[in-house]
Amino acid sequence: MESPIYLVACVSQKLECRARAADLYRSDWFRKARTYVEETGDRWFVLSAAHGLVKPSQRLAPYDTTLRDLSAAERRLWGKKTVQQLRRAIGPCHAGPIVFLAGRLYREPLLAFAGERATVPMLGMGIGQQKAWLAAQIAEGRERAARAAQLDLFPTW
Repeated sequence: MESPIYLVACVSQKLECRARAADLYRSDWFRKARTYVEETGDRWFVLSAAHGLVKPSQRLAPYDTTLRDLSAAERRLWGKKTVQQLRRAIGPCHAGPIVFLAGRLYREPLLAFAGERATVPMLGMGIGQQKAWLAAQIAEGRERAARAAQLDLFPTW
């Protein structure tokens, strides 16, 4: 099975200067989401209200746009643009899961494109529950990595 692609929503808390997208967003939620997806080793992108699909390495200036501020028509345009960017970024043949770490306004315009590949692991959770879920996933991943490293140090013969 193909590796997942993670899509992480932008947040309002940002640095005051231009930075890589991975570093620009400063909320506790975003930091946990970033750590979680980076530790999976899989590809990930930011869903930016101002820019659409953004690579974590892409440098951005701070901005104050959210999808909540846009009209329904503007959100549809954002969705079309972001789907085009996503098609270019992952290619037409990507069959792996597309994992949304994003709220409804960021997900809905992209769900038709993602289709059955769409996964929303934190669906229905409040922000506190999401942060707890992310922290638990990070801890579990680190425990698995530590066990694997220990097995490499002490191979069974």
